[in-house]
Amino acid sequence: MAERRRPGGGAEEPPELRRLRRRIDVLDRRIVRLLNERAELARAAGRAKDEAGRRAIRDREREREVLLRVSMANDGPTPQADLVAIFKRLFAVARGLERADRTRARRGQPFGGAPESGED
Repeated sequence: MAERRRPGGGAEEPPELRRLRRRIDVLDRRIVRLLNERAELARAAGRAKDEAGRRAIRDREREREVLLRVSMANDGPTPQADLVAIFKRLFAVARGLERADRTRARRGQPFGGAPESGED
């Protein structure tokens, strides 16, 4: 199979690199689906907390439990510190979604949509 030229006239892309990148692209799409599935579940958990009268959005103990579990599941090569940072960002995203949902609920608007990202 002939090597393909990269856009912009860069070096030729070896077939093995092209194959590996295609596999990464497939995984990236799966990761996006899983991230969105996780976000929807976190939103549902937020609604359940709200219905149960729990005012606090952040549950530090739950976050510690999740970080411990994912750290123990990590067989590498992703460094622990990077994995923890990724999950902390996921927590921040979930809290942002929960805050947006609570704001919409107070205004009598339906749950849903993708609010702008905010740092926590």
